[in-house]
Amino acid sequence: MYANSGYLHNTLADFEDHTRPLIVLSSGTYHLRTRQILNTFRPIGRKDYQLLYLASGKAHFFFRGQEEVLTAGHMILYRPGEPQRYTYYAKDQTVVYWVHFTGSDVESILAHYGLPLTAHTFYSGTNPEYQQLFRQIIRELQICKPCFEELLSILLRQIFLQVQRQLLEAPRANDKIQQEMETAAHYFNENFSAPISVEAYASALHMSTCWFIRSFKQFTGMTPMQYITSIRIANAQNLLETSDYNINEIAAIVGYENALYFSRIFKKHTGSSPSEYRKESRPSSL
Repeated sequence: MYANSGYLHNTLADFEDHTRPLIVLSSGTYHLRTRQILNTFRPIGRKDYQLLYLASGKAHFFFRGQEEVLTAGHMILYRPGEPQRYTYYAKDQTVVYWVHFTGSDVESILAHYGLPLTAHTFYSGTNPEYQQLFRQIIRELQICKPCFEELLSILLRQIFLQVQRQLLEAPRANDKIQQEMETAAHYFNENFSAPISVEAYASALHMSTCWFIRSFKQFTGMTPMQYITSIRIANAQNLLETSDYNINEIAAIVGYENALYFSRIFKKHTGSSPSEYRKESRPSSL
């Protein structure tokens, strides 16, 4: 199992803080690959809020004793004092991100962005930007650059804003088209490192390429190739942060045969070259 996390002031303590409107306390990710099962059970919940995002695979959650199996693209919101029970299985290839937060104005902020006030779960889409935002939150908690606490609240608000966009756009989409675009997004997430022909994929759905691209962009906010590139860059960021693979190896792993081309694309999306990004995200290696 791969795990990466960051904690405000390096404390794992569970607490409330009403000194500011929104305060990020901790964030992390689990990639369940080898460990067979991971259980979480907090019968009296926590003092803070927790938001979980299923980036891939699925997970088993229990609400009022009833099991609910959730798939990639879903988020789960726990409020203070709510019992928490959920399980990840390796066979499901679960990848999950989480963030704990508190503050004096959390409820009104959640309401402002249209997050459900009563439901624990909601579909937020499989936009790779979620993973990038979560990773940036984790990195800021680990590195603690100047003004990082303010940036943390801004990054969390960006996640809320992406959710709001998805919730506002979803009712407009035809159910069948939405299901096909969800399937396409899942396929791209599972096969991003392989050569992907958007034209061939659209043809397999008996759609014109233009219609598929337009429908996919309406569903995700990006064209299929922009979406695939975002997944590749997000995975490259993860490898640069956590592995010792060199740049050529990482380029090949995420789907680029030409490392120079990969470096150009990476810098265009992140503002840093792969080597610069690695140094910035792993200051202890300097």
